[in-house]
Order: sequence, then C-alpha cells, then structure tokens
Amino acid sequence: MLTQQGLETIKKNVREFFQKTTFQVEIEFLPQKDSALPINLKAEDPQILIGDQGQTLAEIHHLLRAILRKKIEEPFFIDLDINGYKKKKSEYLEDLARSAADEVALTKKEKSLPPMLAYERRIIHLALASRSDVSTESVGQEPERRIVVKPCL
Repeated sequence: MLTQQGLETIKKNVREFFQKTTFQVEIEFLPQKDSALPINLKAEDPQILIGDQGQTLAEIHHLLRAILRKKIEEPFFIDLDINGYKKKKSEYLEDLARSAADEVALTKKEKSLPPMLAYERRIIHLALASRSDVSTESVGQEPERRIVVKPCL
C-alpha cells in the first residue's frame, strides 16, 4: 500500500501531466487495490488517447510510470484506463481465451491468436491458467508476439 504522501505525489503529478498535454480529461482516482492505484480518465474523444489497439494508452502509462519513479521511492503500481477501455478489452480477451481454449480442447489442434501487447497476453495466460485441457505459450518477437493455445495430451 502506498503511503498518504506517495498517494498525494502521484495524484499531483498525474494532474500536472494531463494539464501539460492540453487534453481535456476528467481524472478519477479509485481506491487502491493491493499495491495498485487505479486511475480512470474520462475523455470526450478517448480514441486519441487510446490509440490503435491501446498502444497510445500503453505509452502514456509507461511515460507516467517513468516520471513517477523519479519522484516516489516506495514501490507502487498505477493502473491507467480511459473511459473503461481496458476493462472492456479485458472482458473481450477473457472471452476470446475461453472460446479458443474450448475450440482447441474439442479439435485437439493448436490455435494461434492475433498479435497482442504484453498486458493483453498476460490476461489470456491468466484466464486459461487453471484449465488442465489446454496450455498457452507466447511466441514470436514484438510487435508480432502472439499466444498459441495448445491441447494437453
């Protein structure tokens, strides 16, 4: 858990960051979950901030983390989302994982999923981790890295 001082430093710096970008966003800091601070941005035109398949959102997240690391000594994690994009994407990916796993279990043939960002692949791996009839493996190099769902024999 972040200290109150660490929390205030994050809030101050996130607000300053978005003021400097001139994007009109409403920033909502949600209650901490474990060591993560969820930050939801609300924007009228979120696609500019989300980018193609969430790439811009991932870059903004990376940049914010780099800025905050220089100002906060304690361990922390921010979970940045825009208009619920990551939540919807996560639900979609979990459905995709289940569907692919069901198909692989039925046909006994491996299935390759489309290229994904690292956090998206992690969602797939976690969604299928408890299944004993299939396994997952990330293959390829960025930006074409993808998951292959394989039947367990």
